[in-house]
Amino acid sequence: MASITSITTPTPSLILQGRKTLFRPLQQVQVSATGGKRRSIAFVVKATRESSESSPSIVEFVQNAWSKSEDRIAIVGLGFAGIVGLWASANVVSAVDKIPILPSTLEFIGILFTWWFTYRYLLFKPDREELSQIVKKSISEVLGQ
Repeated sequence: MASITSITTPTPSLILQGRKTLFRPLQQVQVSATGGKRRSIAFVVKATRESSESSPSIVEFVQNAWSKSEDRIAIVGLGFAGIVGLWASANVVSAVDKIPILPSTLEFIGILFTWWFTYRYLLFKPDREELSQIVKKSISEVLGQ
């Protein structure tokens, strides 16, 4: 849960960079009243965690999954392959984005496909039911039911 506290006078924040600490004031936001009068306000955002015993944290989930796995080398390999795939796809998108006319053409094709999909599956009730059946069938095929 996050909470926001408003402070009328700016206070220095502590920023850690490596082994050095830097003190600098918080970013100020200018607020104008209806009379044209301006006032500076600094915000401090504080994140708090609500303790809940019923929901395990992500770290506990990963630790449990790691301890139950038998082939840890395959899991590390899949993780590494995922990171490499993410890096490669980011580079491909960056390279395609540099080609002069291709990004705008792909954007136009995406807009046309979105319009077609909305008209075909989302606009009318029988079509929405058909899409729901297609999705349920696909999910049952993937899960092997």
